[in-house]
Amino acid sequence: MGVRAAIVVCVTTQVIGALFTHWIADSLTLWKSPVTDEHLWTAANYYAILAKSTPEALYVLGAVIVLGATTILWSFNDLRAGNIMFDGGSIFLFGTTVVMYINTVLPNIFAIFGSLPAHQLRDPIPRALRNATLDLASNHLICSVALTGVLALQAGRFWAESTEDDEDDFVMIEQPAPASAPTEGKKSRAKTPDVSIRDDKVKPLLQQRVQA
Repeated sequence: MGVRAAIVVCVTTQVIGALFTHWIADSLTLWKSPVTDEHLWTAANYYAILAKSTPEALYVLGAVIVLGATTILWSFNDLRAGNIMFDGGSIFLFGTTVVMYINTVLPNIFAIFGSLPAHQLRDPIPRALRNATLDLASNHLICSVALTGVLALQAGRFWAESTEDDEDDFVMIEQPAPASAPTEGKKSRAKTPDVSIRDDKVKPLLQQRVQA
């Protein structure tokens, strides 16, 4: 269980790191105001470099993603309550990131930024290119937040399992009841008659018997 969780965390952090490299462009279009044409052209040039890069890096990233998805599904297959809740949420967030990146991010990068028109940094940027650049920054932010949610769910799962282990290791020892002291026989409250024989009472009776 710990190995699978470690693989999921490592893969997720790897993908977040890959998305963080886009901060070079996304910080200019998403976090700076006002967004100028110079910022947009700089981000577009960055994405154009990615579109013309060798596909080997994309294959490596795809292999890492497949490894993470397989590990999460394998862990979810245990059908334990914790796995259903935490790994189910992780599968949803991880799957959302993969689907968005495959269906939205990569097609826009290769279709729109494969060939940029000749320009200067201060030239007005076409509206289609402007919208595509802003959409890429928003998509990268959504993917990063979703993957951060995966890390949060895995951390919650680790905390829940460690709490269960602590409860299992805790053994309650009951204190034995103190031994009761032997009960003394209860004294009867009824007074016994005094049967002592006194000489002053016995002698007159004997003398009366002798005289008779």
